[in-house]
Amino acid sequence: MAATKIKPRKDIQEVLRAKGQHYGDFPNHARITQNIKRALVDSKNWEELPDAMKESLEMVAHKIGRLLNGNPLYKDSWVDMIGYLQLIVNDLED
Repeated sequence: MAATKIKPRKDIQEVLRAKGQHYGDFPNHARITQNIKRALVDSKNWEELPDAMKESLEMVAHKIGRLLNGNPLYKDSWVDMIGYLQLIVNDLED
């Protein structure tokens, strides 16, 4: 098995710059997303949800934070949210 190569610092900085163009400043994104997650946890049903539902909602919160902080026209964020929600729908249908 081949060893995994770690990208040089320059490549990582390029990735972060590109992500920042779509998602905006990370500390501000984190503030928005954490506020959404606090609202989720503060709900009456949160503790009763299975882990998969919690994770799906947290990932949607993450994507919403990116849209509110960065480019709301970035289609991938919208598609990702649909995907996380569809995983739960699939579980409910089984």
